Amino acid sequence: MNSTTIVIVLVVYFGLLYFISRATGKNDGNDAFFVGERQSPWYLVAFGMIGASLSGVTFISIPGWVGDNANQFSYMQAVLGYFFGYLVIAYVLLPIYYRMQVVSIYEYLESRFGYYSHKTGAIFFLLSRIIGASVRLMLVADVLQYILFDNWGVPFEFTVVVCIALIWLYTNRGGIKTIVWTDTLQTGFMLISAALTIYFIKDALSIESHTGIIQTVADSSYSKIFFFDDINSSNHFLKHFLGGIFITIGMTGLDQDMMQKNLSCKNIGEGQKNMISMATILVFVNLLFLFLGALLYLYAQQHHIAFERPDRLFAAVATHEGMYPVVGVLFILGLIAAAYSSADSALTSLTTSIYVDLLPKQFKSEEKGLKTRKTLHILVSGIIILSVILLHHLTDESAIGLLMKCAGFTYGPLIGIFFFGILFKSKINDLAIPFVSIISAFITFVIWYYSTGAPGIPKGELGILGAYRFGFEIIILNSLLTFILLIAVSKINSLRRT
Repeated sequence: MNSTTIVIVLVVYFGLLYFISRATGKNDGNDAFFVGERQSPWYLVAFGMIGASLSGVTFISIPGWVGDNANQFSYMQAVLGYFFGYLVIAYVLLPIYYRMQVVSIYEYLESRFGYYSHKTGAIFFLLSRIIGASVRLMLVADVLQYILFDNWGVPFEFTVVVCIALIWLYTNRGGIKTIVWTDTLQTGFMLISAALTIYFIKDALSIESHTGIIQTVADSSYSKIFFFDDINSSNHFLKHFLGGIFITIGMTGLDQDMMQKNLSCKNIGEGQKNMISMATILVFVNLLFLFLGALLYLYAQQHHIAFERPDRLFAAVATHEGMYPVVGVLFILGLIAAAYSSADSALTSLTTSIYVDLLPKQFKSEEKGLKTRKTLHILVSGIIILSVILLHHLTDESAIGLLMKCAGFTYGPLIGIFFFGILFKSKINDLAIPFVSIISAFITFVIWYYSTGAPGIPKGELGILGAYRFGFEIIILNSLLTFILLIAVSKINSLRRT
């Protein structure tokens, strides 16, 4: 696939997104930007949230994940956990958000605990979402650099600026009202691209039928789903399954980015229908991408295709001279759709959270509010640009591994705070909550850092927990530490009152 084809695909694609933004962003007021005037059809929100939940990490990194013999299809263990996490969101968290009619979900913390808790929740979200959005955008920028801009001698930093400037261009006016429609389009592009790519690779591998695909993958060395044999291993079923539940609660239910779309639905019933339908579809969609990964590895083996790291597998196969040219076009469409369906809403939700949760009231007056929001939108874009560039130079880890690791440290305190507030009625010192959150995240980091396989322990040596390796369950440790410390603070307050 030549550079001209790539550029044409990109220009046409972003032209379509900009057209949608002009059509849906005629009302550029804050109510449309923040919650879509609470008139979004639930089925559009549900379909669009599939793309936002998957992102470029799923499109690129999950297929690459399959090639490690220790991983294979083990990610499905976490996906099963995701489903149960979505049930908790639908029937525990959503009723609270809709009953309070919040714009930012962290407003709950102020009503339950107070000012400092509200700010703590918002700051942890900002940190989480900036890192998450940056990892996702770093992935797409890295692949575009690999297949296009390196050939032109364009530096990576310029690629990042262009990617984020395009997002700002089509989200600037309509915000979440625009994103509900653009994400629907982008989810469709992503899923069609993945399905058609599987079809063409099946043909390239001379697999006779659709049932033949299943048998080919099942007979390969990539298809093992369940891992029960070694509890110390990072991919043990319980670690992935339980970690998946907590990751979903944190990265969706306690994430302003994901909940902002859901809160744009008309009522709680439609919000719950959105969540359950999305959860069900995501199980099959993630399996689709794991199948794609196995086929990509089989094709790469057959044609001796070299690639530097797993995240570049898809790009290497899609641009291989022996592959159908249409697969390259599908790859570009799917990649951009997957990455931007999460990045655009991240930009909007970060702007929303800073505006609602952190800014003093004098900046949100009727005459200043619109200008303030637009200025913040530009500022957030700049912050993400800097974050992507820093991550690119500081890490070479697989995107999925990096994302889940960061989620464990940043979303863990949010889960602990929210569920302490939901399960207990006792009052605690509001100022204690930011200190508890920081302490629990720090303790979690130290335990992980000095565990087997982590940076603090030389390769081949055992960590402070013996042979135990942390996987997705790092978020459980962080959440429970926060929860237990808050109970302790509550008990101390009760003793002092008595």
